[in-house]
Amino acid sequence: MTDFHVEAFLDNDSETFSYVVNDTTSKLAVVIDPVLDFDYKSGRTSTASAEKMLDYIKQHNLSVEWVLETHAHADHLSAAPFFKQHLGAKIGIGEHIKQVQQIFKDVFNLEKEFLPNGAQFDHLFKDGDELNVGSLSIKVMHTPGHTPADLAYIVNQKAAFVGDTLFMPDVGTARCDFPGGNATTLYRSIQRLLTLPQDTQIYVCHDYPTAGRKHEYLTSVTEQRKHNFHVQDGISEAQFVAKREARDATLEMPRLILPSIQVNIRSGQMPPAEANGKVYLKVPIDQL
Repeated sequence: MTDFHVEAFLDNDSETFSYVVNDTTSKLAVVIDPVLDFDYKSGRTSTASAEKMLDYIKQHNLSVEWVLETHAHADHLSAAPFFKQHLGAKIGIGEHIKQVQQIFKDVFNLEKEFLPNGAQFDHLFKDGDELNVGSLSIKVMHTPGHTPADLAYIVNQKAAFVGDTLFMPDVGTARCDFPGGNATTLYRSIQRLLTLPQDTQIYVCHDYPTAGRKHEYLTSVTEQRKHNFHVQDGISEAQFVAKREARDATLEMPRLILPSIQVNIRSGQMPPAEANGKVYLKVPIDQL
C-alpha cells in the first residue's frame, strides 16, 4: 500500500492531539479530531488551532476530503465546520452518534427541531466500513465504552487513530462514567484493537503526561499489550472493570464537557440563535 504521512497538532489547553493524514503520492488527506479554541470564562471561540492545521495543509498542497471524528468529544469543541467551510471537507462520525444525541437532547432539553438522527453530519460510519482517500484505505472499527459511538480509524493496516479509547501506556484508558459509557464494553473494544498486528502504530487523541515526560501521541499494539496500566496482557475483564470504575469514581467532570457536548453532537455547529440573534449554551443543574 502507498506511503502516508501523519502530522500531529497538540492543543495544550485540552491536551488534545489532532491529526492531518495524507497520501504522499496523491496529496489527498483527512483531518482527525480538530479543536475549536474556547475560553469558558468569556464564552469566546477562536480558530487559532484550526488555522495552524490549515496553514500546514496549504503549505504542503494537500487536498482534504474528510474530517473524521472519533466520537462526540467531552473535553473540547470540534472545529470540523471550519474545514468544511474552507476546504469543502465532508464530516464523518460513527452511526451510534444517534444514541449519544438522544441521551444529551434529554439532558439539555434541546429544541424540538434538533433531531437525534445523525443528519447533522455528512456521513455516519458503520463498523467495518472502508473509506478510500487516494490510495489510503481507512477501515472503521466501532470501539464503544467511553461513549456508545467511539470509532477507531485504521489506515493502511499500519496505523490506528483510537480517539479516547486508549491513552499512552503509563496513563491507561479512557473513562467510562459519562452517560452511555460502560467499562465492560470498553474492555472488549480494546481487546479488538489489541488483536491488530503487533507493530500497528497507535495514535492517541489525548495525553496526560505522568511525571518526568512531555506530551506524547504515538505508541503501538505491542507497547499497549506489554505496559498499559489498565489493560496489559494478563489483566482480566473483571479486574479492568473494578479498576476503571474505582478510578472513575474519583474523577471530576471535564472542564468543557457542557459546552463541548452541546456543540459536538451538532457536528461542531453552535445551537440556533435565539430571538435576539444571540447564541447561548445551556448549563443543566444537578444532572451530570
